[in-house]
Amino acid sequence: MLRIAICDDDSATVQSNRKLAEDCLKQCGSAGEIAAYTHSGNLLYDITEDGFFFDLILLDIEMPGSTGMELAGKIRPFLPNVKIIFITSHVEYAIDAFELSIFRYVPKNDIARRLPGAICDAIRLIELEEGKFYTIQTNSRLEKIPYKEILYLSRDGKNTSIATAGGAAKVRKSLQQVYEELGAEEFIFIDRGCIVNMIHVMQVKEGMAVLKNGAALPISRSHLQEVKAQINAYWGAHI
Repeated sequence: MLRIAICDDDSATVQSNRKLAEDCLKQCGSAGEIAAYTHSGNLLYDITEDGFFFDLILLDIEMPGSTGMELAGKIRPFLPNVKIIFITSHVEYAIDAFELSIFRYVPKNDIARRLPGAICDAIRLIELEEGKFYTIQTNSRLEKIPYKEILYLSRDGKNTSIATAGGAAKVRKSLQQVYEELGAEEFIFIDRGCIVNMIHVMQVKEGMAVLKNGAALPISRSHLQEVKAQINAYWGAHI
């Protein structure tokens, strides 16, 4: 689950950038939480005093109180690997941003075209660096399956079958045990014998979870409302 912060003193800009970030998460098939700030001091306090963690921060350079430049310098010691995207109307800041190891620089006069690409590039890099894999190890083989490639998992007798775009792999463990080992919010039970990866769900229709590859998985009646609520929260939109 990626954590993204957006900080701008203009609330309308914050909401606009939040929508862009949500769209980018969907486009990348990634789960994420977005925190919005209109006061730079609140963001700084959350990170330095309350230990908030963010993978990606979108910062307006021109803010009252503490500028984006100053804020980035104060945040860096607490989040050394955070990706920061600067948004500004002043081109001359780009050189200073580079010196602060800023991931990307986006001019305000081209934000609609440039910001989505910058966010998507950051998301892909963060996920590449995280490198989350589920490992299947037996006496005869060792297999690592990236989380983002897992479509769904299902009970298969005493085994759990892990379905990916490239086929299926089996592990001799219960579905509940594999679910606990995954430990990721993207995976939810849609039936006692099936877990789906929410990043691949396109829609919930007629009691089925329809995946991006066209697969349709039945959702049990007992799970339907909870599944709808979880996917609704994940996408941030009504189903």
